[in-house]
Amino acid sequence: QVQLVESGGGLVQTGDSLRLSCAASGRTFSSYGMGWFRQAPGKAREFVAGVNWSGSRTAYADSVKGRFAISSDNAKNTVYLQMHSLKPEDTAVYYCAVDRNWGIRFTPNYWGQGTQVTVSS
Repeated sequence: QVQLVESGGGLVQTGDSLRLSCAASGRTFSSYGMGWFRQAPGKAREFVAGVNWSGSRTAYADSVKGRFAISSDNAKNTVYLQMHSLKPEDTAVYYCAVDRNWGIRFTPNYWGQGTQVTVSS
């Protein structure tokens, strides 16, 4: 079992930056990935970004490429999502997730509680 605790959400204005953090505890896996999903009102939950255990592999949704950056600190068992140039369409609940064996597609096995990001126009 893996527990994920998120922080860093809040209310910001268009163009602002925000950094989300997700601290993981519990067991780890040999080829795990950590990532972020988001869900806006009335929309399906979508993949935002992912990073593998070594940091050698990252993936981003097209909508956030060049604006968001995912990183991890293995010593702290923490993954971050640095968000720049935020837009109102980035408004969503952001969820941290773990894929215990990230292969082709990031498929979460564990979820955080979610943190609200609201970007005002």
